Amino acid sequence: MDKHRRKELIRTYKELKPNPGIFAVRCKATGQAWIASSPDLDSRQGGVWSQLRMGGNRFNPSLHAAWKQHGEEAFAFEVLEEVRDENALLIPALLKERLVHWRKELGAAALIG
Repeated sequence: MDKHRRKELIRTYKELKPNPGIFAVRCKATGQAWIASSPDLDSRQGGVWSQLRMGGNRFNPSLHAAWKQHGEEAFAFEVLEEVRDENALLIPALLKERLVHWRKELGAAALIG
């Protein structure tokens, strides 16, 4: 990769804006859902799937059990809501509020824990 192309890619990466919001991991076989928030939805699925493949223990035990029983193909990553506000300092509080709403709305478990 030439120097000019590298600088262009770095500049493009720095200009990317985070995409905060609420997402669900759903098991198609059981209908179960696990909900979490993320400061950047665009990069979150890869991280969650990677952790589950490696057997990381930071996620809900029921999610691990379903993943082991049904396999990766039985799972879907679903963006439930993007959270936006002109005041970026309000985003963390809004994420918490919307997370509570979606957990109640779907009767879903927390992804972490």
